[in-house]
Amino acid sequence: MTAPDKRAGGLNAFRIALNELRRLSAGTLPKLAMAALVLVPLLYASFYLYANYDPYGRLDKLPAAVFTSDAGAKDSTGATRNVGREVTDELVKSGTFQWHEVSEQDARDGVRDDKYSFAIGIPRDFSTALLSSGNFTPQQATITLTTNDANNYLAGTIAKQVADQVRKTIAEKVGGEAADRFLVGFSTIYGKISDAANGAKQLADGAARLQTGQHQLADGASQLATGSGTLATGLNTLKSSTAQLPSQTQQLATGAGQVADGNQQVADAASLAASASSDIQGKLDGYRAQLNTDLHNAGLSDTQVNGILAQLDQLRSPVDQANTKIQTANGDLAKLASGARQVSDGAHQLAAATPQLTNGIAQASDGANQLRDGAAKLDDGEKTAVTGTDQLANGANQLRDGLSSGLSQIPNPDDPTRTATANTIADPVAVTANGVASAGTYGAGLAPFFISLATWIGAFVLFLLIRPLSTRALTAGAAPLRVALGGWLSSAVLGIAQVIVLFAAVTWLVGIHIAHPLGAIGFAILVSLAFTSVVHALNAFFGAVGKFLGLVLLVLQLVSAGGTFPWQTIPDALYPLHVVLPMGYAIDGFRHLLYSGASLQILGDVAVLLAYLVGGIVLSTLAARKHRVWTVAKLKPELSL
Repeated sequence: MTAPDKRAGGLNAFRIALNELRRLSAGTLPKLAMAALVLVPLLYASFYLYANYDPYGRLDKLPAAVFTSDAGAKDSTGATRNVGREVTDELVKSGTFQWHEVSEQDARDGVRDDKYSFAIGIPRDFSTALLSSGNFTPQQATITLTTNDANNYLAGTIAKQVADQVRKTIAEKVGGEAADRFLVGFSTIYGKISDAANGAKQLADGAARLQTGQHQLADGASQLATGSGTLATGLNTLKSSTAQLPSQTQQLATGAGQVADGNQQVADAASLAASASSDIQGKLDGYRAQLNTDLHNAGLSDTQVNGILAQLDQLRSPVDQANTKIQTANGDLAKLASGARQVSDGAHQLAAATPQLTNGIAQASDGANQLRDGAAKLDDGEKTAVTGTDQLANGANQLRDGLSSGLSQIPNPDDPTRTATANTIADPVAVTANGVASAGTYGAGLAPFFISLATWIGAFVLFLLIRPLSTRALTAGAAPLRVALGGWLSSAVLGIAQVIVLFAAVTWLVGIHIAHPLGAIGFAILVSLAFTSVVHALNAFFGAVGKFLGLVLLVLQLVSAGGTFPWQTIPDALYPLHVVLPMGYAIDGFRHLLYSGASLQILGDVAVLLAYLVGGIVLSTLAARKHRVWTVAKLKPELSL
């Protein structure tokens, strides 16, 4: 144990830190060394962030090859398409990369020889496969991606994203065209269904008229069946009644002939009587004339003669009357004989025609029976037809109503709507970026990690020159807390200078935007104070081994802090390191302050860093208390760095 020095009372923490800084700045070379220590974080972080500020914005400098062997194909309309050629031209014109259209062999050789970072190829059947769905022969199209991780792993990763984007773009394009044709088909269907609906309306109207006519026809068929039944019954009765008519007419003809013959005989006798009566009249006229002559010759006077002749005429009068009757009867009998002959001839004709008449009646009866049966069948058929016509009319009405109703449900978009719908079908989901906070560039995204890393490295290199504990203060018997604070304050001052210079370069030279500069600088100073406190404590407590432990902690924090990928993606075994070590909290705080501003979550980061700050000072105090005792190992250490 060393004895207390009387000068220890004048050595406070600030005096100890000031003495250490004077020691470091005594001379030109130490000053340059101290300036170099301040610039180490700047050189590390700012140059790295500058180099990686926006690599995605310079992808047009990345050489890439594209080739197409597509032979083209005909689409469903018969038009020839070469989608591979279209895709290739769009890629070359896009300028996203430094595209070179080459042959397939040159592309493969170029990727192998590091001439091209990657190559995208389109095979010969590309259009055929893409357009196959429109011809209902579906076949999946492919594009080839050639990468070489020996050239650059990230280039291959970017190439895979590019290939996927190309695939998505082609799928949207072809899908949009297919959907457009599909919707055009709907329009065609709409037109055809509209025509069909109009036709169905006409059919329904015609079916209604047919239904009315069919009902009228059915009524007529029913009346026909009834009438034909009555006709058949009557003709059957007539047939039965006229069955004996031929024999009866034959008998009638025979009797009429006999009557005609008898009447002829009577007529002949009457004719003879009439002739005889006429002869008697002639003779009587002759006798009267002879008597007149004889009486005149006898000398009778005319008066006497006329008187005698008058008496004679009076006597003759019955004979004249009888002659008149005979002559009249003779004429009547002649007519009777002639009429009887006509009746006989008619009866014979009737007898001759009666078989035909009866046959005709029989045929008419048979026809009437057939008509009756046919009319009955017609009536039954019409009843069935009426049912069918009713069903036809109902079906036509349902068809008309169904087509009219279905027509309103068939899409019939106009051209702009169809195009918008086809594009939506091809790419139904859009991503709306609604970031709570945005880093802006790749370099800005890495800034929290590299600023934190640079701050730790800056704290680490400080103790290549700074002594963690003042030997003078220890030998003077100063209080351990003063010695610890004095040793830490010198590194804290230089650490603050480091982060101020670093932030100035990052914002002004590199151009990284900081949402809240004052808050970010204040937090950076806290991070530097905490890191310098931890590294100071390691060096103070463990001596030369503390430098190695500081390096080990740097490595452990590199793999567990989650500076590049989210910390949840690290192996589970490293989770405790992320929770325990301070760099993860520093990165989290920087992200909030650089991108969006302070939040309640940053209070936790501040609390952890303050705990490390205080913990480092406590450990340094313990180290100062420990180093107040001088040992042989301390005077002659086994390892010195």
